[in-house]
Amino acid sequence: MSNLPPLNTETIWAILEEKVDDATVNQLLWHYLGYRYDSSTAQWDTSQVAPEWQNEYPQPPDFIESRPATVKLTRSIPVENKQMLKQKLGFKGYKIGEFGPRQTRRATAANWLLSYLQQTNTNSV
Repeated sequence: MSNLPPLNTETIWAILEEKVDDATVNQLLWHYLGYRYDSSTAQWDTSQVAPEWQNEYPQPPDFIESRPATVKLTRSIPVENKQMLKQKLGFKGYKIGEFGPRQTRRATAANWLLSYLQQTNTNSV
């Protein structure tokens, strides 16, 4: 997972515009949640993962396919950051009839990553 795109607003937009594939979106979330794959043991190291994620997801979930994992991701976004895609990026949402659960989950992933950026101050958002 060392070839992940940088976590910045350009990457967030690329997620929303579906220019980043689903696997990479998942890998970004896993990375910033603290999941690390140890190829020498062929196991996931969860020592950096918060207990509430470790307990429920000892293996990183597929956020694009799993509604429960995405709901948990949504709930983990601080209230003040729930509307960041609109407030910080001016994202207007998807047009009716042009989106489904997959796009909604990608938007949740983008919002979580943007919230993470804001909280860690790794980039001026």
